[in-house]
Amino acid sequence: MTPYVTNQSLGVKRVEKGKVAAREPVSVELQAGKEYWWCACGRSKNQPYCDGSHQGTEISPLGFRAEKSAEAWLCMCKQTANPPYCDGSHKNINLAEETD
Repeated sequence: MTPYVTNQSLGVKRVEKGKVAAREPVSVELQAGKEYWWCACGRSKNQPYCDGSHQGTEISPLGFRAEKSAEAWLCMCKQTANPPYCDGSHKNINLAEETD
């Protein structure tokens, strides 16, 4: 069982994949019951969390709540099929796919 759950009631949409923020995932310690907002656009200066930099794009942050306290690997390439968690997609990124 995973240590986290995506909270659908946080009202999040994700229309397109964001720009690559980093080519490796980041390890974070999630706290049980705490709400997090994962940056999906790749523009946040507070990676892997949202700082509002998605304003004016078609991408919204992904809200989730930790089910229990545990370490989690959050995606930084923003190409994961299992947001906000890393699924190894960063291994398949070509430099041509990265955007500024």
